[in-house]
Amino acid sequence: MILGLGSDLVDIRRIERLIERHGERFLDRIFTPVERAKCDRRANRAASYARRFAAKEACSKALGTGFRKGVFWRDLGVVNLPSGRPGMQLTGGALERLREMTPPGMIAQIDLSLTDEPPMAEAVVIISAIAAP
Repeated sequence: MILGLGSDLVDIRRIERLIERHGERFLDRIFTPVERAKCDRRANRAASYARRFAAKEACSKALGTGFRKGVFWRDLGVVNLPSGRPGMQLTGGALERLREMTPPGMIAQIDLSLTDEPPMAEAVVIISAIAAP
């Protein structure tokens, strides 16, 4: 059963300008240390940050809250699963919201798709409830 769906499209050049203008302050406010380490190793650093920015926006939409009701940017982290597939790691208010929206006897599954075609980056998040094992 689908609990939430979110998508976001962001201009990579916008993220690049934000990094140039606000630097560490912007990056520390929005991205987790894991995300920063991953993005900073990429040849196209701004595109990598833009994909993750879009994923956070999409996930906040799928949670049904946006960035309010205790959900903050760094509560939503893009991680790579052991298979290499991208996924979301939720903490704080985002994890609390996910638990609230998951029906009893079910567990939440978050699917994430990331892509970019410069100058745009896109993310789609689907939150589903599946039977607990």
